[in-house]
Amino acid sequence: MIKININLQERSYPIYVTTDFNSISKCMTALKSDGKVAVITDTNVGKLYAERLVNSLKKEGFTTSVITIEPGESSKSFEVLQRVCNELLKFGLNRNDFIVALGGGVVGDLGGFAASILLRGVPYIQVPTSLLSQIDSSIGGKVAINTDYGKNLLGSFYQPAAVFIDPELLGTLNEKYLYDGMAEVIKYGAIKDRHLFSELLSFKSVEELMDNMENIIYTCCSIKKELVEKDETDRGERMILNFGHTIGHAIEKYFGYGTYTHGEAVAAGMYIITKNSEALGMTQKGTSSSIKEMLDKYHLPHDVSYESHKIKETVLLDKKNMNGTINLVLLESIGCGYIKKVDTSELNNFIYL
Repeated sequence: MIKININLQERSYPIYVTTDFNSISKCMTALKSDGKVAVITDTNVGKLYAERLVNSLKKEGFTTSVITIEPGESSKSFEVLQRVCNELLKFGLNRNDFIVALGGGVVGDLGGFAASILLRGVPYIQVPTSLLSQIDSSIGGKVAINTDYGKNLLGSFYQPAAVFIDPELLGTLNEKYLYDGMAEVIKYGAIKDRHLFSELLSFKSVEELMDNMENIIYTCCSIKKELVEKDETDRGERMILNFGHTIGHAIEKYFGYGTYTHGEAVAAGMYIITKNSEALGMTQKGTSSSIKEMLDKYHLPHDVSYESHKIKETVLLDKKNMNGTINLVLLESIGCGYIKKVDTSELNNFIYL
């Protein structure tokens, strides 16, 4: 078992990289749960892992309830959130009980947001089952739902009590969603770790990638740990983790949260903004070609057709848009990202195709 501590004073918590589901229930015993655990999952993940987790919890004496949502971004909505909260209240959860978010990024975001608002805060644990959620969305306390105006515009910063990452769960992912998560791995290499970026380019097969996955997860989590500890509420250096996301979130909305997965949209966003910043002389020449090569290797898109003015409308609703300027994440070169404050009148220069 690998343990990484996120140090945030009274909000500190551990990340465990482990293949032992029993350690989850033992952790809740140590955290002095009153005895009830609500597991929030989706229909796909629930079929694979919910019974295994529930059986482990019951052996430790917990009373359990499983709340299931449909997979996909459409579940990050007011309607689903209300249903989930009603089911949690019907179960009789109190502020000394626990919620477990068992699933990918959608389950983690929705489950964590429900935990943050239910009874003004119920402790929760993240058990991410996708690569994207294991290295990124389960860590750092960002929880949210979507609105008609854009992605993650209603949410909280609400840290989990613990995160349990089991690399073996990735074995059930089809390649599309493995590559979806690889977009976030590529992001970490692009903004902070040139060695990781080079290593990803060197792998000869999916098997070689999976053989190195535990180290990849550790590297990505360690980078995020450092940034979250410096900037918990995403107002400074932590914003560098949004590389590719400003355009990526707009692409997701533009296509109705169905055509492109989150990772695919972020991949395209990384390439588009780097191609443009390179043309503007803000990024080392050849950087966008390196990103394009990486995206091709992991079957991720880089050429996405959209109407720039509609993408701009969505970007202007972004949380990073303040007082006529917006913080964009650019690269000086591979492994060296930085935050650039840009006047919104200049935004077209960074988003056009």
